[in-house]
Amino acid sequence: MSVELHTLPNGFRIATEHMPGLKSASIGIWVTAGGRHERIEQNGIAHFLEHMAFKGTKTRNALQIAESIEDVGGFINAYTSREMTAYYARVLENDVPLALDVIGDILLNSVFDPAEIEVERGVILQEIGQSLDTPDDIIFDWLQEVAYPDQALGRTILGPSERVGAFGRQDLSGFVAEHYGPGQMILSAAGAVDHDAICRAAEGLFGHLSPIAAPNILEAARFQGGERREDKALEQVHFALALEGPTYRDPEIFAAQVYANALGGGMSSRLFQEVREKRGLCYTIFAQAGAYEDTGLITLYAGTSADQIAELAHVTIDEMKRAAGDMAQAEVDRARVQMKAGMLMGLESPSNRAERLARMLSIWGRVPSIEETVEKIDAVTVGRVRDYAEKMAGGTGTAMTLYGPASAAPGLDALRARLAA
Repeated sequence: MSVELHTLPNGFRIATEHMPGLKSASIGIWVTAGGRHERIEQNGIAHFLEHMAFKGTKTRNALQIAESIEDVGGFINAYTSREMTAYYARVLENDVPLALDVIGDILLNSVFDPAEIEVERGVILQEIGQSLDTPDDIIFDWLQEVAYPDQALGRTILGPSERVGAFGRQDLSGFVAEHYGPGQMILSAAGAVDHDAICRAAEGLFGHLSPIAAPNILEAARFQGGERREDKALEQVHFALALEGPTYRDPEIFAAQVYANALGGGMSSRLFQEVREKRGLCYTIFAQAGAYEDTGLITLYAGTSADQIAELAHVTIDEMKRAAGDMAQAEVDRARVQMKAGMLMGLESPSNRAERLARMLSIWGRVPSIEETVEKIDAVTVGRVRDYAEKMAGGTGTAMTLYGPASAAPGLDALRARLAA
């Protein structure tokens, strides 16, 4: 498999990876504009725009957009994250030009019809309502807000209902004008793709675009931490904890990922074995490492009963402390293998390959080889993981959220003290 890169004169970037033996391809455009690129009065607009892209262009109505891809057996979708918005399709080999044409159409020619805006506003308000009724969704939004208060990075991607209820056509077209320039777009494709053909098609669709100077509104992240708990008559207490982690450009990210994996990344992990298997305190518990351009989060989550939340929180903290002193070689080896296997298995999918190309190009300006990434994972030693675990245990910046019958849960200050003791 070979990665090929090309940049049009206006800054529009293209990355492709041909995967021999495949009869299908994934192709999409990743825009480096997401939730954290919004001003406070725009909160939710990036996600609203993602929805409206499918609601009609100058040449296709909403049904025709869907039918264009589904009539050839493919699918088309999009998502908004805090740092990117993606529009992508999966189709058979011969339909790659069609998929690119449709994606280009919804990005460049959306009409933002006022009647369709009102329809989609209702859909998004329903989506917000659904998330508020889903405890293991809302608790992570709260955790993000507590970790980064009064910052774009801490605000929800969906936005508050009152702002979503007020967005209009001008708000949508204004966000596009601010952030959807050729230099902010990456066309990525993987599978049964022809690099030269895609470059020619991209030149025809996007080559005429003029570069824009993206507004300098991306504030530096400031992890602060704190506590938010809301008592509610649920069956379980939902408990989430976060500590600041490395950015995705920090070499320490690999030690952080191995640490999180060994701590709570699978059924053999410390938290799963101690909290669930030995003590029976929960059904779900995990730890993970996430990263952004200028910060990161080590996140732990569990759900348990009201009378067991105190024990679960204390045991979780104790396992974090213990990792600094006795993390074993076998645990690190297992975590590294799990990470490599997960990555390699995932990259058997052209959709995952295309997303990786776009993310790597956005982060590094190049696409590191799989072998390079594997080498960095293999370079993480027991000593590095123990050092990282000790750093996590000694850190004062911690965020915690609780939702449900949480009155018996210990406070954040008490857990911080226990972690640092």
